Amino acid sequence: MYKDIAEILITEQQLRAKITELAEQITQYYQGKPLLLLGTLKGAIHFIADLSRAIKLPLEMDYIAVSSYGNSTNSSGVVRILKDLEGPIDQKHVLIIEDVVDSGHTLHYLVDMLKRRNPLSLRICALLDKQRERIKAVKIDYVGFRIPDKFVVGYGLDYAQRYRNLPYIGILKSSIYENAPRPQDEHRSLLERQS
Repeated sequence: MYKDIAEILITEQQLRAKITELAEQITQYYQGKPLLLLGTLKGAIHFIADLSRAIKLPLEMDYIAVSSYGNSTNSSGVVRILKDLEGPIDQKHVLIIEDVVDSGHTLHYLVDMLKRRNPLSLRICALLDKQRERIKAVKIDYVGFRIPDKFVVGYGLDYAQRYRNLPYIGILKSSIYENAPRPQDEHRSLLERQS
């Protein structure tokens, strides 16, 4: 699996340091507020687990799974909820925990949907902000790392459901995905998310 990585972009040590920094900012901002961390499945699962342990506040956690349909380079514009929240959010300050923001299409849809549920506030914390032109504009309140427009895996990010368990974030060799048949898994793969 490691032979498929062209370059390590963010090391384990850098991830740990940045998560501590983000947790301190979040702890300070949400003092005394009913906080709900909302993780996006599956990519943000490592990030939300580590971040939640570093936040020094009482908090709740929930998860949502969304699927974007399209080919390997363009979103079709169709977003579907695969797993919705378990309860109401109208008495909570919601912080969406996202692994990577690139086109902005799915996250924009998610924010619009959640706003209609009347949370006390709605903010976004993204581990990775991919530097590329957005299809939809989204405001990211907490950013871990700004990264180039490269295909990355590891620390929850996948290609065809693989590489999530890498302890760092690396750039996947293009030979792995350029000529490979596209997985038909209904869950959102990194290939869909980074298009």
